[in-house]
Amino acid sequence: MTSVDAGPAFRPEDITTIAHGTSETCRSVQLTLDVVGKRWSAAILVAIAQGATRFGEIRGAVDGISDRLLAARLKDLERHHLVERTVVPSMPVQVKYAPTVEGVQLVAAMAPLFQWGENHFGT
Repeated sequence: MTSVDAGPAFRPEDITTIAHGTSETCRSVQLTLDVVGKRWSAAILVAIAQGATRFGEIRGAVDGISDRLLAARLKDLERHHLVERTVVPSMPVQVKYAPTVEGVQLVAAMAPLFQWGENHFGT
C-alpha cells in the first residue's frame, strides 16, 4: 500500500463554515453543479481558460466532443456568464470565446477538485 498526500487534514470547522447558511449554501452548490456537472462543460471552460479561443481550438482541446454538443455547451456557458462570445468582423467571420471574470474564478475554485481527480483516478 502506498501513501498518497491527501492534502491538509479535514477539520470539522471547515464544513461548519461552509454549511453556515445551509439552505442557501445547498442551493448555490446545486446550481453550480448543475452548470459545471453537465458532460463536457468543465472541460470546455478549462480549455477556454487555458487559451483556446476559437471553436476548432476548443474542439481540439476537448477530445471526443461533437460539434453540436460543443455549440450547445458554449451557449449554456455563455448564458451563465462564464464565457464571453465575440464576433470578429472579418472574411470569413470569426467567433472567439474568452472566460469571463466569473469563469476564471470558477476554474480556480475547481482546481482542488481537478487535483483530487488526478490523485484519485491517476489521470
